Amino acid sequence: LVFWGPAGTGKTSVARLLATETDLHFEQISAIFTGVQDLRKIFESAKLRRRDGGGTLLFVDEIHRFNRAQQDGFLPHMEDGTIILVGATTENPSFELNSALLSRSNVLTFRRLDDEALDALLARCEAHVDRSLLLEDEARDALKNMADGDGRALIGMVEDIFVAQQD
Repeated sequence: LVFWGPAGTGKTSVARLLATETDLHFEQISAIFTGVQDLRKIFESAKLRRRDGGGTLLFVDEIHRFNRAQQDGFLPHMEDGTIILVGATTENPSFELNSALLSRSNVLTFRRLDDEALDALLARCEAHVDRSLLLEDEARDALKNMADGDGRALIGMVEDIFVAQQD
């Protein structure tokens, strides 16, 4: 799978949920910080896990940052069942991922969170800490506008507000 969409729209969360619901070991890496040696270790661990009857969902954040050769390196491990690959990208995968990888993947598009989703996220934040944000409706709307559809950004701002309201 390739998850394509803006930051803060739930790509990593959905990958984690997918691993949990399918009883797969979740392995997360970032293409920015992962080298060939790291990948070899991950593939070797996944092979051992598979031999013992388990599976591995390898989540690659910023997968478009891997060059074409590095992307090709996933193919044999995908094809032999060593890993289930889920890549996340903010860039159009048609232009940033090689055709061999794309031909073996389904692309799911994630969209910015709308007002309804941001309202639900605010309510979940308030329920999580068991208190309300002390904000007028106008300020709540401004908060959602500043988040610009990014759930992670909204949560960060809400955390800051809760800390400021404690002082």
